[in-house]
Amino acid sequence: MATTALTPVARRSAGQGRIVPVATMVLVIMVIWYGFTVYLNARWQFQVFDRAGEDWTLWQFVAGTFSQDRPVLPAPHQVIVELWNSTVMQDVTSRRSLFYHAWITLSATLLGFVMGTVLGIALAVLIIHNRAVDRSLMPWLIASQTIPILAIAPMVVVVLASIGLTGLVPKSLISTYLSFFPVVVGMVKGFRSPDALQMDLMRTYNASRGEVFAKLRWPSAIPYLFTSMKVGVAASLVGAIVGELPTGAAGGLGSRLLAGSYYGQTTQIWAALFMAAALSATLIFAIGAVEKRVLKRTGVQP
Repeated sequence: MATTALTPVARRSAGQGRIVPVATMVLVIMVIWYGFTVYLNARWQFQVFDRAGEDWTLWQFVAGTFSQDRPVLPAPHQVIVELWNSTVMQDVTSRRSLFYHAWITLSATLLGFVMGTVLGIALAVLIIHNRAVDRSLMPWLIASQTIPILAIAPMVVVVLASIGLTGLVPKSLISTYLSFFPVVVGMVKGFRSPDALQMDLMRTYNASRGEVFAKLRWPSAIPYLFTSMKVGVAASLVGAIVGELPTGAAGGLGSRLLAGSYYGQTTQIWAALFMAAALSATLIFAIGAVEKRVLKRTGVQP
């Protein structure tokens, strides 16, 4: 079968077809954001003008809602300035740097994600090879995810602190709790994805259970693994941030959020949220890049 390559014009058109919708959506979000900034900050701005006792114009009113020190909702440009000042304008080792706090959160996220992935794969292997484990364990795994993480996190931190485990370990365990479940569900589905004809063929060749797993179930489950890992790493990041909240930790994006809420620094809160979102997106894109290389080398994708 002959393959055709895209011409430069076709590639340019395809690129524009992706960029234009994204740019349009970003523009719409920015307009809505600025609109809500004016609406939510209006009450305080009215009070400022009343105390000043001066006449004001509509433009001065709108500009005032965009430049408050402690706004209810910061304007997009205020968040961008805060991000710039707390990243580019700060040394990465400074406690004022978001990179410093992001690294602390990232450490707990990665450790919890690795432990959650390993635990999820191990549980999935047990579930598909043992019907009793499948019927007894799977309902409990599902039920475990109905417990709010905000209720569990303080208990985990307090219990582990009583036995001398503080810092990275409690946050990592909370991340593990959130990240293992997507991996379990995805890998169970992946291990069971081979159809009956493929399983019958392996039995015809008198393949052992280990050979069926290594040569059929595991290769079939690889795409499911990476999809589950993308969900799991995002959940792991949430777990790390939540784990930093009850400890009052000196570092981490969670402590940055907590400090911003204590002192009413909403711009700092939003900057930390955007840094967390960027960190999550980076981790997901990294897993996606590894996925493409692995699937290409294994022949799953051309």
